Amino acid sequence: MDFYAESIVLGGVYEVCSGEVRVMQSTAGLMWSNLTKAVLPTRRLVTMATMGNSQSKRPLKGVVFDMDGTLTVPCIDFRLMYRKVLGDDHPSVVNNSPVDILHEISSWSSEKQVQAYAIITEIEKDAHEKLQVMPGAKEVCTFLDSHHIPRGLITRNVKDSVDFFHSQFGLSKFSPALSREFTPCKPSPAPLLHICDIWGISPSEVMMVGDSAPDDIVCGNRAGALTCLLDEEERYHINELPEEQRPTHKIQSLLELNSVLESYNLQLVDAALPSQRQN
Repeated sequence: MDFYAESIVLGGVYEVCSGEVRVMQSTAGLMWSNLTKAVLPTRRLVTMATMGNSQSKRPLKGVVFDMDGTLTVPCIDFRLMYRKVLGDDHPSVVNNSPVDILHEISSWSSEKQVQAYAIITEIEKDAHEKLQVMPGAKEVCTFLDSHHIPRGLITRNVKDSVDFFHSQFGLSKFSPALSREFTPCKPSPAPLLHICDIWGISPSEVMMVGDSAPDDIVCGNRAGALTCLLDEEERYHINELPEEQRPTHKIQSLLELNSVLESYNLQLVDAALPSQRQN
């Protein structure tokens, strides 16, 4: 069963475009939108140095990855994207500060949104020529596959970029692989909850891995999942982060992730295997 068919079975709001069914809002997204506040438990960071027997018996049945900056080496020129889409006078461009560009343009008129997405997509496709798999990605995939642990993907990039990634590096596909055509996107927990529904696995038994605390870690924490922050350049000071941006684990290289995964009780879930085997 492909992604769109799986989505229809689960229910939600959809759009049919040129014969393709696109998820406009998932059941998980509709449920999340009715919540006014996420109640998050106090989180203790578990680093490579502090990992021990406390995590060894906790079950882990699936792992979901971000793509850009996690599975692939960062290569998108976001500064160029901000300038072309938002303009040179926008505060984020003037102050060289981060901005959630998808959220920024969501309130624009339909015509302006179409123009903005065309620019974003062009820049993303230009980055394909420089795309490289992140060191450690193949090792992690091999490890998870050898333990029959399903692996999914959530990205704010366009679906064409996901397809390009799958075609280039000799990795079996991540399934489900949700691009920004799935709404709402990260940091909403909706895409992660959607994947958990497809797998038939509780979010508490799934780990979200990514390089963005505001997007990937918040998505995972709001869903009630385990979280692992890839922070190669030590950009994040954990004690200074808001509670919902604090990860369960923090690593500097994807090569460290296998050690994190080995600290859990990796459990096979038969229902999650067919789609993984088909890719």
